[in-house]
Amino acid sequence: MTWRGGPTEGDPHRFGTEAFYASLGRAFVAMCAVVPILFLIEALDVGLHANLDLAAGIIPHRLQGLDGVFFSPFLHADFNHLYSNSVPLILLGTFVLAAGTRRFLWSTLIIILVSGLGVWFTGSPNSVVVGASGVIFGYLGILLTRGVVERSWWNVAVVLLVGLLYGWQLLGILPTDERISWQGHLFGLLGGVVAAILFRRRKAELTTPPASDSTITLP
Repeated sequence: MTWRGGPTEGDPHRFGTEAFYASLGRAFVAMCAVVPILFLIEALDVGLHANLDLAAGIIPHRLQGLDGVFFSPFLHADFNHLYSNSVPLILLGTFVLAAGTRRFLWSTLIIILVSGLGVWFTGSPNSVVVGASGVIFGYLGILLTRGVVERSWWNVAVVLLVGLLYGWQLLGILPTDERISWQGHLFGLLGGVVAAILFRRRKAELTTPPASDSTITLP
């Protein structure tokens, strides 16, 4: 008996398939393209003497700072702040985006809302909060939850890798440094957990392979 073309070759969610690696590669390129945009925004902010942060950052408990929920993830306090966020944003974002563009966009929106509103309701009223850290913690929450909810061994492997590289950042959800918005980290993580559950792959998706043109020849 000869067999050509496995039934899961076109499944981008199944580890080891060509579609999986192609999806991962496209996601990596896309996330790498996002970072230069953030640097351009930061350069503009520097040129405006940080007025962009003041105008579009989250100001807790104030209505004029509520629109910062949507804008603050694209702003940073300075270039060092942006540098520290760039690598984890690319790494974690790549694995989240590889699972599908629509899931990625909706998940990111939920993370931004949960993290931003959490900061607005619970943050210090005398602060201006900016940065992509909430989104980064949200992506971490997605990957941590996805490995369990979807029972995917490669997602579990990603979780272990993320844990080794950035598990220490989970300390950021604790109020250990008044200069750091731990609320954004905590609510971002929770937003990621919610997004992973809402947009999880259903049981049928996990067990039913996609149709293919595989050929089986019997002697």
